[in-house]
Amino acid sequence: MNRRRSTLSPPVFYPAAGLIVLFVLLAAFATDATAEVMDTLQAKVISGFGWYYVLIVAAFTVFAIWMGVSRFGDITLGPDDEEPSFRLPVWFAMLFATGMGIGLVYYGVAEPLSHFQHPKPGVTGGASALGEAAIGQTYLHWGFHAWGIYVIIGLALAYAIHRKGRPVSIRWALEPILGDRVKGWIGNVIDVLAIFGTVFGVATSLGLGVTQIAAGLDYLDVANPTLALQMGLIAAITAVAATSVASGLERGIKWLSNGNMILAGLLVVAVLLMGSSLFLAREWVQSIGYYLQNVMFMTFDTLAFQGDDGLAWESGWTIFYWGWWISWAPFVGVFIARISRGRTVREFVLGTLLVPMLVTTVWFSVFGGSAIRQELAEPGSLLSPDPETGDMVVNTDTAMFQLFDTIPGGGAWMAVVGIVLVVVFFVTSSDSGSFVVDMLANGGEANPPLWSRLFWAILEGGVAAALLYTGGLQALQTAAILTALPFSVVLIAMMYAVWKALSVEHNQILRAERRVARRELTEHVTVQVTEHVTEHWDELADQAAAGGDEPASNGVGRRDGWLGRLLGRRV
Repeated sequence: MNRRRSTLSPPVFYPAAGLIVLFVLLAAFATDATAEVMDTLQAKVISGFGWYYVLIVAAFTVFAIWMGVSRFGDITLGPDDEEPSFRLPVWFAMLFATGMGIGLVYYGVAEPLSHFQHPKPGVTGGASALGEAAIGQTYLHWGFHAWGIYVIIGLALAYAIHRKGRPVSIRWALEPILGDRVKGWIGNVIDVLAIFGTVFGVATSLGLGVTQIAAGLDYLDVANPTLALQMGLIAAITAVAATSVASGLERGIKWLSNGNMILAGLLVVAVLLMGSSLFLAREWVQSIGYYLQNVMFMTFDTLAFQGDDGLAWESGWTIFYWGWWISWAPFVGVFIARISRGRTVREFVLGTLLVPMLVTTVWFSVFGGSAIRQELAEPGSLLSPDPETGDMVVNTDTAMFQLFDTIPGGGAWMAVVGIVLVVVFFVTSSDSGSFVVDMLANGGEANPPLWSRLFWAILEGGVAAALLYTGGLQALQTAAILTALPFSVVLIAMMYAVWKALSVEHNQILRAERRVARRELTEHVTVQVTEHVTEHWDELADQAAAGGDEPASNGVGRRDGWLGRLLGRRV
């Protein structure tokens, strides 16, 4: 009986799994102490490194755009002249699917409405100005900056995997600067950091999704949104995710992803058509203009002169998002790298930046624009009382369902669709995340064993439960920010690595082109000279034969005569 050879990488699997399991156990048995440590770490990181997150994400975005328009743009991510693995419309659709997820459903209504109702410190003006600023700030968090991060890791991985034939592992993206050292302990540390960040990034999304599902069930009068319900939902949906893992990519995640994308498209079209479609179209165009006009200022705005209020706002929004995207980077980077074989660097960068950005602007313009318009028409209709202070605030868990209730013909059926979307996104995120993590834990093996994929799927659910148990949304945000800090160093190294690799490749291409050009020039000149000499040789020979020179008995005198004239003409 043939047994499958184990592909497990013990120096990666056991440290990563051990650290994550230890966190789950501490959260379960030392809840208060764990929550206190996380709060302290968050305060330290935000106060000490908030500016760092802002700066590096800006650098990632600028670098990504530059790579797309640079001299490296024609380099193929694969063998030369290879056709892309997927046709352009299919590739766009897959990028579109990557841009969708639990986060868009969770924050689609809540974030723009929150920025409108409780503006960013320093943002003032009338209702129209606050509405523009709210949508523009949301675009900043979900647009080019998020995908600029993914371009860095996706491009580095695509080059290593498709151009150089390396395994699907984060460490190989740094081979241009580390060389063979990626095979040792440094490479192991890089992959452990990638696994750690991915698990907590996916768990953050799963935790957000569960809180919204519980709020939806409460909205439908099915169950009260208690912590026990959230834990039960995590257990149940993780079991569904494990079933999807066991069924394989073709029968599991493929059909779930395609079906969910269709459902999400139908929901956004329904909200657009059943709401104020003309207003939303105008607002979409206007909000893009506002974003492009103010993106530079918003990118580097650290609210330095807003004191503690500015720091609190940054930690809850911008810094949280930058940390979340960085922790998601290995997961998304591996996915977009794998589907981009045969694309040029320019196609990869422009497609990865523009297609998800288009999806994002449409989604937030429809849902966020509808919410702001409703709040302008009926102030307070989408707000809920804060359980601690009693103030009317935006409840991020229920905002989407409250909006559905105000749409003519909407209500319950839209709420059901929203819940289904979040559940399926939960399953596909867990399935895909566990697959990527397992590849990293198995040295880049493209078909890791089922048992370890199930292990990671269950562990992701466990981390989501632990985070909710220790502090809810605050703990989810803290986890994203903290786990992103060490991996951000890897991303910075990747920028240099991919630039170095593409520079070497580009110089090799230039040298090869120069050699070919010189050879072709030499051949061209040789042919031209040969034809010229032959032509004049025949002409002078004919003149000599007509009597221009008296030939010697051995024929030398005749040749010297016309050859002398030829040389004299040359002079």
